Amino acid sequence: MKTVKLFAGVVLALFLFTGCSTWSSSNVQLNKNIEVKEATNQESIVLTQGDITDKQYNVLAELSVDVNKTTLFHKDPTQEDANKKLKEEAAKIGADAVIFVRYGTVGVSLFSWGSLNAKGRAIKFIK
Repeated sequence: MKTVKLFAGVVLALFLFTGCSTWSSSNVQLNKNIEVKEATNQESIVLTQGDITDKQYNVLAELSVDVNKTTLFHKDPTQEDANKKLKEEAAKIGADAVIFVRYGTVGVSLFSWGSLNAKGRAIKFIK
């Protein structure tokens, strides 16, 4: 009996104090009229909460990402975490920017101790 309690305690401690501080999920709704040619560099992608009016562009996709903390003891996900995930998803489809970026609020859900949602529209500039 003592061994079972010790084993359960060790497993619980490993679960609570190890692993990544965040995990994420995403949903990319591609524009069916646009063909993705090649990925872009994440660092070059521009994020803005408004529109870009000084350049013409094509809409590639609507993006939605969720960043989550793994355990109660990790820090809450931040807008920077969400921005990183938005850029990652936008880069995969060859976007130059993500416009109309908006954020939810951090909250506890059924599958996460803390979750932050971000959405935006991935675009490619017309050259």
